[in-house]
Amino acid sequence: MDIATIVGTLLGFMVITTAIIAGGGWQIFIHLPSMAITMGGMLCATLIHFSLPQFLRIFSVVKKTIVTKIPSQSELIQQMVNYAAINRRDGALALEQEMHKIEDLFFVKGLQVLVDGQEAEDIRELMTMEIQHLQERHSDGKKILEFMGAASPAFGMIGTLIGLIQMLRSLDSPESIGGGMAVALITTFYGALAANLIFIPLAGKLGLYSKAETTAMEMIVEGVCAIAQGENPTVVREKMQAFVSQGKREEVKATI
Repeated sequence: MDIATIVGTLLGFMVITTAIIAGGGWQIFIHLPSMAITMGGMLCATLIHFSLPQFLRIFSVVKKTIVTKIPSQSELIQQMVNYAAINRRDGALALEQEMHKIEDLFFVKGLQVLVDGQEAEDIRELMTMEIQHLQERHSDGKKILEFMGAASPAFGMIGTLIGLIQMLRSLDSPESIGGGMAVALITTFYGALAANLIFIPLAGKLGLYSKAETTAMEMIVEGVCAIAQGENPTVVREKMQAFVSQGKREEVKATI
């Protein structure tokens, strides 16, 4: 679980709420019609822009930014080195017993096609295709969050315009202009808050996780293909470490 996403969101709301309460007149910031215009309009626009299945996946997209499990690079490298040693010592069929210990389904699939006797190029083609589909799904989810981040301030401005129009109708009562202006600006506040504290940061976090998960999957592909080619554990380790920055290679260096 990514604690940073939860803590950052909660602290953000706490800071803003504290500032509002300290400034006095916090009641004016609670305005249900403004919330309905901003959030309702944003959701409707998102539903128009994307298909229904894509729209309904927004819940799993948000969950992905909070609950995700990406294997560490050192763990992947050590596993591949161990499997390379088993393959050279006992053959590919011996790896079938190791698959039950792995939770990553992509990793299991790679070892399964290896045990089935597929050539390295065939394994690479099959697993690369799955990586591409994963990237497309993550890209769609990121686009939805980015669209929601762009639509929220837009509908906040629409709500403000509605409030200003209604306020201008009552110019014959100068004492009501200040309160009317405050209510009119609330929708802009809601839109900016939702965009900059929720949707845009979540889209950025999803992009980071997508990149990290893609890198982990590419490491798995490279390691499985190297094992399929009969490479020794040292060569497998060196190929896997190509994905790691030079400064961190000693930290993730696997034992052989």
